[in-house]
Amino acid sequence: MELKVIRIDIPDGCNIILGQTHFIKTAEDLYEIIATTVPQAKFGIAFTESSGPCLIRTEGNDTELINLCVKNLQELGTGHVFCILLKNAYPINILNQIKNCPEVCRIFCATANPLEVIVATTLQGNGVLGVIDGFSPKGVETAEDKAQRKEFLRKIGYKL
Repeated sequence: MELKVIRIDIPDGCNIILGQTHFIKTAEDLYEIIATTVPQAKFGIAFTESSGPCLIRTEGNDTELINLCVKNLQELGTGHVFCILLKNAYPINILNQIKNCPEVCRIFCATANPLEVIVATTLQGNGVLGVIDGFSPKGVETAEDKAQRKEFLRKIGYKL
């Protein structure tokens, strides 16, 4: 077995959701979830089949984001993985709906941070072992940090 670390490309102003799924209708179902939950979102979706023709299936409403999802999944080379790149919306807006999609097995991450994916390669193919999302902690929040966090959440409308 060989281990690789693959850096994932996330454009400025975008978030990514990377997950595992198991069925060919995933791309269409994820499209419907995003389009009906956050209509103003711009997004790309790509999903890698792991049987039959083993194609990368795509959907979305932004060609650049669709193409970048494809590029990211080509670099991973793993089956039954989906990539969503999201603009004008946040993962928090759609994550529960995606988790409730019958084909979705797991979410590896939902982030705008720098992202690395740890991939194992065997004779059969590649698989995602895990992700490195952002950076390691640098300390524990102070009272001032806590006040800034609470102020920020209110500023962006997630708390009253």
